[in-house]
Amino acid sequence: MASDSSMANGNGQEAASLNGEPVLKRPRENVPPEVSLCTPREPQNKVTVVLGAQWGDEGKGKVVDLLAMDADIVCRCQGGNNAGHTVVVDSVEYDFHLLPSGVLNKKAISFIGNGVVIHLPGLFEEAEKNLRKGKGLQGWEERLKISDRAHIVFNFHQAVDGIQEQQRQQQEGKNLGTTKKGIGPAYSSKAARNGLRVCDLVSDFKVFEEKFRMLADHFLTMYPNLNVDIPGELKQLKEYAERLRPLVTDGVYFMHKALTGPSKKILVEGANAALLDIDFGTYPFVTSSNCTVGGVCTGLGVPPSYVGRVYGVVKAYTTRVGVGAFPTEQDDEVGDLLQTRGREFGVTTGRRRRCGWLDLILVRYAHMVNGFSAIALTKLDILDTLPEIKVGVAYKVDGEPLPSFPANMDVLTRVSVDYQTFPGWCCSTETARSFEELPPQAQNYIRFIEDFLQVPVKWVGVGKSRESMIKLF
Repeated sequence: MASDSSMANGNGQEAASLNGEPVLKRPRENVPPEVSLCTPREPQNKVTVVLGAQWGDEGKGKVVDLLAMDADIVCRCQGGNNAGHTVVVDSVEYDFHLLPSGVLNKKAISFIGNGVVIHLPGLFEEAEKNLRKGKGLQGWEERLKISDRAHIVFNFHQAVDGIQEQQRQQQEGKNLGTTKKGIGPAYSSKAARNGLRVCDLVSDFKVFEEKFRMLADHFLTMYPNLNVDIPGELKQLKEYAERLRPLVTDGVYFMHKALTGPSKKILVEGANAALLDIDFGTYPFVTSSNCTVGGVCTGLGVPPSYVGRVYGVVKAYTTRVGVGAFPTEQDDEVGDLLQTRGREFGVTTGRRRRCGWLDLILVRYAHMVNGFSAIALTKLDILDTLPEIKVGVAYKVDGEPLPSFPANMDVLTRVSVDYQTFPGWCCSTETARSFEELPPQAQNYIRFIEDFLQVPVKWVGVGKSRESMIKLF
């Protein structure tokens, strides 16, 4: 008789066991051992992913807009209307928060996945606002699909977000710097399993109403001063349900059909950025979702084998909105120049962004998590007037080198940065349309970034328009 840790196989030999459990090998009659019963199929279509590699505001919208021109499907997989992407088309500046930037491509389907949390008033207001700006968004409802598994952000989630920020300020003397769009409280409801999804709203409204009242009561118990207009919000939601119903689809089936059907170009537009990821970011000064590459799989229902190229978007310097550690921050005339020339104000909040030198330790860490295929380097032209440019290449704490990017924010606030200094080019790059047309000093700056990260730079941005993105290969 076989022991507890092994058993005899069909040939009288003992088969290895796993964790003490016997391995069951069923006989395959008339099948040669070297022949597989089912040959794995290579994925027909793979998704191309665009992700922020810093603290957000890197210019992802511009890269997505570039790639979306010939895409068949453009997806959002996480976050909510706390994201902000600006896209300039035909001299018209469109601002997107919930809608994928690819919605401007009238030949593409835009898809909001299950990992996104959706504030319905915000969604429709955003569409109407952009419709007034130009013709780019005409017919948007005909080319937008929304996952039935996406969670809903309610008005009281936004009110709670503001109350929580106020409490943090009173109790600890500092807040997280959230956008107060209700994103954190909505994801909290999702994790607590009392949240409501799009599929609930477009089903039996009486059942939805009961669940909504229970959720509102839950928050009223926690925050007695919370102002919630339950009848008013329910009336509004019932109206939105009718507008929403034609857009709702089974997201898993939608993506599966797209991935396994006829040849399609599928683009995923990441929101926020690697250093704002709930797991890998500078916690607790982060967002409430996974904005690294893993969020593509969980936020869309895409198997890992269907993830193709992953492009990291890196600003030629570093910015951050709100509070939190920022090792290469320049709180001086350099920071002011970057802020002014770069027009560094948040698309969502209008807040002034903090500015500093490019931090390659931070970007290398983002590459470790995401495995970038290539880099899009944006806003190089903002550095045009600087006589000297620095790049952060190493961290030290108390004089000792740090071997990796620290998880502990108390450590990150104490780091000193070793810089590599480069001569500036002191001339405009805005008219350059090839790598060769860039000044030699700018070329050296780009090559250094490639060598340090061991990742090729595929695009370089030297202006606001789509045409200002120089393709290197």
